[in-house]
Amino acid sequence: MRKVLCVEPVIFVYMFASSLTTPLVQQFIYRRLWEEENNSTFLGGDGNATRCEQNKSSPAYIKQKEVQEKASVFNMQLDLTGAVPSLIVAFVIVANGDRQGRKRSLVLPSMGALIADICLTVISRFDLSLSILFAVTFITGLFGSMATFLGGGFAFIADVCHDEKQKTTRIAVVDLIFGVVTGLAGLSSGYFLRGIGFTWTFVTASLLHFVNIIYIVFFLEDTVGVSELRHQAPASCKELLRETFSGVYMLFKTAPHKKRILIIVLLFTFMTYLFTMVGGSSLFTLYELDEPLCWNEVYIGYGAAAFTSVSLTSFLGVYLFSKCLKDIYIVFIGIFSYIGGMIMTAFAKTTLLMFLVRVPSLLCFMPIPVLRSMLSKVVLPGEQGAVFACIACLEVVTGTIALSVFNILYAATVAWFSGFSFLLSAGLCLIPLAVLSWLLCTSWNGEDLALLVPEEVSSIESVES
Repeated sequence: MRKVLCVEPVIFVYMFASSLTTPLVQQFIYRRLWEEENNSTFLGGDGNATRCEQNKSSPAYIKQKEVQEKASVFNMQLDLTGAVPSLIVAFVIVANGDRQGRKRSLVLPSMGALIADICLTVISRFDLSLSILFAVTFITGLFGSMATFLGGGFAFIADVCHDEKQKTTRIAVVDLIFGVVTGLAGLSSGYFLRGIGFTWTFVTASLLHFVNIIYIVFFLEDTVGVSELRHQAPASCKELLRETFSGVYMLFKTAPHKKRILIIVLLFTFMTYLFTMVGGSSLFTLYELDEPLCWNEVYIGYGAAAFTSVSLTSFLGVYLFSKCLKDIYIVFIGIFSYIGGMIMTAFAKTTLLMFLVRVPSLLCFMPIPVLRSMLSKVVLPGEQGAVFACIACLEVVTGTIALSVFNILYAATVAWFSGFSFLLSAGLCLIPLAVLSWLLCTSWNGEDLALLVPEEVSSIESVES
């Protein structure tokens, strides 16, 4: 059977299935906690409103805020439960992709997502305790997470792209798929929930993951040949771990001093921006459920779908700006775009204004694919797995910490100013801006910054080798 080197369909299906269930899990937890707090069945509203009390002197309003706090803390605890196992798996699997192939980092997270959706189906169907979700999250983490999947996917693309401009564009395409599919799935989730309920929506996601696993196993060609896999396969688990850590260690050890510093600076910039973006964006569903917006599942889906335009404009921004600007300036533009969106979100108190939040945020996704591409260009072809393993680990650690910090912060501030967390997210963007400004204003502005220009990377790497 002839196999293909097209990984984009795999990313599309995985992201759609995951994005379909993510907002539903948050709403499922919110509704169950609401029912436990009020000892009654949750009733959704009509139009754009849920069963949402806006009279601040009402006992129902106080209970509503308590549910908001409990849901925020519960989501934080759930994220922490799966963080450690998924971090270890992401590091080991993605880093060994240079020797063991990329398909493992695609198959394992897909299997974990399949198991999670099956368990969610059972919990929803038989009205089981929410505490079971902690066990499900931990077990799913043992199969890797989205960071493992995306780390393998980006490394796969880096393997098949030999032109540096093509690499930037194709990585940006994957982030475009990420954003567009997330928006479409978010829009669909509200109608799925209203039409067939939680249980059958989780069943649908399970079927999508199952189809994806079949495609990966039987139709996707690995970027590392079978004979090479057998030749490089470690003899034991101990040797596997040694090779894993040695590969990442040698990435920093053997690199010239200035190149090593450049990698660290880029990783730090990636980590700090991801922290602010993940933390701020994760609160949108709870913020929209609360007063004065009081959105229902359909309007939450509309809000998620609105980010489709942000993904598209960010991709167009990367494509167009890369023709006339250095990568580092594209990152600057994207960060300022995110700051504008978060400040506007903090003060959005009407449905129209909440939708218009996406306008200043139109280019906020640009820094993520560009920083990935910059890191990929700096390292040698045989170091792609190691650098994407570092990125995957940073995504797991940073994402988990960001979700925990911002959920705790939101729970502590929702009673007096629910927009405070978004203002903090915007303020923290000053850190990556300061780091990049230092990179431009010091001696790195000269020959060292040339590493960030696609045309010059190939010659630099050939000299170093």
